[in-house]
Amino acid sequence: MTVLVVLFNLKAGVKRDDYEAWAKAVDLPTVNGLASVDRFRVLQCQSVLGSEAPPPYQYVEILDLHSLPALFDDIGTPLMQKVASEFQAFAEAPVFIVTESLT
Repeated sequence: MTVLVVLFNLKAGVKRDDYEAWAKAVDLPTVNGLASVDRFRVLQCQSVLGSEAPPPYQYVEILDLHSLPALFDDIGTPLMQKVASEFQAFAEAPVFIVTESLT
């Protein structure tokens, strides 16, 4: 299974409550409704295990995919272009990592 992992921090001036309200109302239901996605989760990073240092990222998104090519098809729709544009307004230089499950 292909899993897309997205690591990001909020842009300066973006309020956590504003982003999280948008994620719950728009991002999560929209992306979870895509045919290419089995499951989409947004995780708020809390701490670095065994350290007092803050986590390097505030949020992690995990997308369990049916198909990476199908995701690209889904992303090309007007609805997803709008959601992606809104996401980019919140997220500072998100890192998108394509992974493959070993099991």
